[in-house]
This record gives sequence, structure tokens and C-alpha cells, in this order.
Amino acid sequence: MAKLYFKYGAMGSSKTATALITKYNYEERGMRVWLMKPAADRRDGEFTLRSRIGLTAQCEAIGPDCDLRRRYAEHDKVDVIIVDECQFLTGEQIDQLRTLVDERDMPVICFGLRTDFLTHLFPGSRRLFEVADSLTEIKTVCACGHKATVNARIAGGRIVTEGEQVFLGGNESYVAMCYKCWQEKIKKQREEDNNR
Repeated sequence: MAKLYFKYGAMGSSKTATALITKYNYEERGMRVWLMKPAADRRDGEFTLRSRIGLTAQCEAIGPDCDLRRRYAEHDKVDVIIVDECQFLTGEQIDQLRTLVDERDMPVICFGLRTDFLTHLFPGSRRLFEVADSLTEIKTVCACGHKATVNARIAGGRIVTEGEQVFLGGNESYVAMCYKCWQEKIKKQREEDNNR
């Protein structure tokens, strides 16, 4: 019986690399993979997935209004669906993937962030926590050596504590941190601001 998988982690936990390796493993066995990402993620081009370690593949860009069940019907036979940056999908699109798993008995493997830079769930991630059959954390570490769980947004060397939920960027804009270090750095910034 097929499952809906959510593999999540903080920035820098090699989610995209793992997604591309998973794609390769299925294709090596002669299976057809529908690889997609939300159209909002244009960092490496609209139709390209690129990992930090240099793995790349062509993919389909999915807009927020795309009905994934209808789009699936336009594809030739597909054995597995792999989604990167799934946190940017809508809750409705996650439900559509859930339906494809159940109706087509086909695995759907979603990779993405759990939370934003303020530790709030993304809509797509929230829905996956509610309906996925399998939840797996892909771990990475903070500079202090503890498990990183926060995607700290950085601007001008400072941690950003307000702004839009979606701001695309890589290592220049985000640092994975443990919650304790994130809180301590924010507290230190506020103390420095108060002493000016």
C-alpha cells in the first residue's frame, strides 16, 4: 500500500539532495518519476532543482492554482511523485496529493521545511503533518553542535524577527540554528539596540 511521505528539516539539511537521490533510485529501477516544485521557488530557474552539493534535475513548476489531480491525468504513466519545497504548496494541493496516493496506490514523497523564520508552520507543511502517513526529520546541526530546528533569517548580519513568511534565499539569507541559540542571539540584539 502506497504512502504519503513528508521528509522535513531545517535549511541546509540536504532535503533537495535527498529528493534528487530518491529520484535517481526510482529511475535506476526503470520507474517513472514526476518531479515537481512550487513555481514560487525560482532560485535556480523555474524548471530546475539544484542541491547545495551540485546535484541537479529538471522538474515541473507548480503554481498555487494548479489542480494536481488534473495535472496528473495529463502525464504518461507515473510510478512515484517527488515534491521539493512542499511547504509552499497549498493545503488543497496537499489534499490532492493525498487523494492520488489513495486512488492510484502510488507513493508521493514530499521534501520541505517544517517552519518559517519565526518558527510558524507553513500551510503545506501544516497539512502534511495532518495527513501524511510517514513523517521523517532530516537533521542538521547548529553552529553550537546541537540539532538545528530554526531557519533563522539573516539580513545585514542580524537575525530578522519580522516580515513576510515567504522570502526565498539560501545560505546568504538563512542559517539553521537550535532554538536556544536563536533566542539568545535575538535577546543579545535587543540588548544592543537598547544600549544605543
